Amino acid sequence: MPLKAFTTRFIALLFTVFSLSTFAQETTFEKGKKYTLAEITVNGNTNFSEQTIITYSGLKKGSEIQIPGEEISNAIKKLWNSNLFNDIDIYLLKVEDNNAYLEIRLADLPELNEVKITGVKKGKRESIIKENKLTKGVKVTENLVTTTKNYLVNKYKKDGFYNAKVNINNVEVIDSLQKSRVNMVLAIDKGKKVKVQDIVFTGDSVLTEKKLRKAMKNTKKKSFFNLLKRSKYIKDDFKEDLTSVVDKYKENGYRDARIISDSLVNNKDNTVTLYVDLEEGEQYTFGDISFIGNTVYTDDQLGRILRIKKGETYNGVLLQERIADNTKPDANDLTNLYQNNGYLFSTINPVEVNAEGNVIDMEIRISEGKPTYFNSVTVRGNDVTNDKVIYRELRTRPGQLYSKANVVRTIRELSQLGFFDAEQISTDFKNPNPNEGTIDLQYGVVETGSSQIELQGGYGGGGFIGTLGLSFNNFSIKNILNKEAYKPVPRGDGQKLALRLQASRFYQTYSFSFTEPWLGGKKPVQFSTSISHSKQFLYNPRTGNADKDKRFNITGISVGLAKRLSVPDDYFTLSQAVSYQHYDLLNYNTGLFTFGNGYSNNLAYTIGLSRNNTYNDPVFPTGGSNFSITAKLSVPYSLFNNVDYSALAAERDEKVDVRDNPNNNDFVRNNAAARVSEIDQERFKWLEFYKIKFKADWYTRIVDKLVLRPSIEFGFLGAYNNDRGVIPFERFFLGGDGLGSYSLDGRESIALRGYENQSLQPIDENGNVTNDGGSIYNKYSLELRYPITLKPTAKIYVLGFLEGGISHNSFRDYSPFNIKRSAGLGLRLFMPAFGLLGIDFGHGFDTVPGQGNQVSGWQTHFIIGQQF
Repeated sequence: MPLKAFTTRFIALLFTVFSLSTFAQETTFEKGKKYTLAEITVNGNTNFSEQTIITYSGLKKGSEIQIPGEEISNAIKKLWNSNLFNDIDIYLLKVEDNNAYLEIRLADLPELNEVKITGVKKGKRESIIKENKLTKGVKVTENLVTTTKNYLVNKYKKDGFYNAKVNINNVEVIDSLQKSRVNMVLAIDKGKKVKVQDIVFTGDSVLTEKKLRKAMKNTKKKSFFNLLKRSKYIKDDFKEDLTSVVDKYKENGYRDARIISDSLVNNKDNTVTLYVDLEEGEQYTFGDISFIGNTVYTDDQLGRILRIKKGETYNGVLLQERIADNTKPDANDLTNLYQNNGYLFSTINPVEVNAEGNVIDMEIRISEGKPTYFNSVTVRGNDVTNDKVIYRELRTRPGQLYSKANVVRTIRELSQLGFFDAEQISTDFKNPNPNEGTIDLQYGVVETGSSQIELQGGYGGGGFIGTLGLSFNNFSIKNILNKEAYKPVPRGDGQKLALRLQASRFYQTYSFSFTEPWLGGKKPVQFSTSISHSKQFLYNPRTGNADKDKRFNITGISVGLAKRLSVPDDYFTLSQAVSYQHYDLLNYNTGLFTFGNGYSNNLAYTIGLSRNNTYNDPVFPTGGSNFSITAKLSVPYSLFNNVDYSALAAERDEKVDVRDNPNNNDFVRNNAAARVSEIDQERFKWLEFYKIKFKADWYTRIVDKLVLRPSIEFGFLGAYNNDRGVIPFERFFLGGDGLGSYSLDGRESIALRGYENQSLQPIDENGNVTNDGGSIYNKYSLELRYPITLKPTAKIYVLGFLEGGISHNSFRDYSPFNIKRSAGLGLRLFMPAFGLLGIDFGHGFDTVPGQGNQVSGWQTHFIIGQQF
């Protein structure tokens, strides 16, 4: 019987016996005799009606009761359990013939009027009131006071305030209605955080104290070298760490190791010393390991998964991990071997059958059960996303053999859609039937806002910049003419549609893109298309405005297909695209273009192979990797257009010498410059190039949610015909936030924090900065991330980074490890309506080309819609 129920019943019985025995001297009745309850009256300080109280008690006029008896005890207990009254008594007023007259005397429990909290910051008081349900009007019981006090003491102890004290005083007040109320005063004294001065082990001879302390992940002693690790004492964490100490011995063969005792001594400097007394026992080794009950897999197959040999040092922790590693859902263990092949109800238990001579013989006892099949697979929680969008991503189907790996993979695929909160995707197994070998599975999803809006204005690039961007990531184009589907836009089919407009005095850009991830709805073949147009004007130094007579226009269109592969595995995607850009220049003379009037055409085919198995949250992956390699190829026009580019190159070099020779008169030099422009117009009328890019990221969880992300990038822009040369477009500009500057000439901006945007330009053979971008670059990055919150409304994480990179114009100058280095800290904020926002503070350790010997120093970078 629970303590509370026992106490209530005891008090009820005590009241009954006391009350009736008190009046027995004045009222004559036969003990144990049954009487008819003639009348019940109520007396005391209460705001409840007499009928309400009698109803609560369960006593009924005209019923037979025994005095003393169970009926009166139950009545008192019911009144107590209502948590509305105190001082409850039931008296026998008189007995006439066979009739009994009872009186219930009680008082209402006081209600809470207000709460005053001292000893904590103002911002914490509201949460204390909410967590302990100390709202106005609640009945103030002893249980409420005790529970509140215990909750707060334990809460602060868990935060390291081991000496926390909480005093609760209730001051009674009477309101205008003569109702009993109390003002509660919570006096909280957290005290100082208690640090661990030392951890002392006794009985340890095999493992050093250093190794034992290292095994304790949560409890650390005060040390200069532990500045980044907490050394506060928390009882529950310490108990968990003692288990880790025993596991450390088990990993080294001491299976009988145990903690004999542990104690704590308070020091005068508000620290504690922890004492742990150990018994190590003797070291064991593995003997014979046999499998019992296996029919599906042979002993050899199971042995290759177990990977433990006779004669190895006994390791109980490793043995358990090889049987069932609960820390990794996709671990290579015996349990997953069975569960990934349909045996959901299988059980695997290791049993020690002999331990003579410190050699442990093991039996791995297996109960395989029947193969299990999915009876039904359903999804709940998708109010916007259509069922077909979800069901086509499921790796589990009705009638399929159960596979844990397929369940885990399904969760990953649903997370990668971006329509649901990755942290709240759940699985609910229902109606398990081991005899029939069937089970039902229901996935639970919580939808998040998948559409984003970008509306901003700012100053940059010499003037005001206005941006309007709309991105609908769960669009439904088939309902675009359906008025009822606009809530506010047609959604639910998993398509992506984006519109973006940006304008300033010096440039304008317009773009539209659409993506269908399942072309035809049958197979995961992604179709994508985009159209863009941009205008850029040169700066007029006389007026300070844009010179509309000097402009550079780019119009582009692309169409692509991407197919999910099944070989080598279905994390691979093969993508192909055809793109066309038309570059139109009018009086646009810059260092990058030798022809200021003319045009260029860029018709290219892009093929790429990528593999992405990161999991689960695409905003904050905690594992897996993501790599891609792409090749962008133009048509090799020089093979069939009958142009002698060798002769053109020789003539161009000759004219450049004439143009740059100051001894020539202006007429000769101008004619030479005009001819250079004509030759370059011929060279770049149709762009001829090939472009190779590679990028790889890895994600590894270090501890808890601390994630390490190393990354490497490489890019190369080459020419089929060296006489034709490397094109002035499609080049790599290194440095800064990677979001680009205000130049729209087809360049690629590569982020390298700690340096100004596009500042890391190559050096030519004369030691001059080219300012034309590089044709080859590489970059290395190491990032450490930790989430502050991963809630669906806002996901926030902090990061620290080390980066390095360099760009060159040719392989002759290329030195992949002679890099520009940086380090810094950053913050990322992802909100479904606005996408990814962030800020980075990076310090560049090296000099910037063309800026002397001064290092780059600290730079601030703002990140919008891009993830490093």
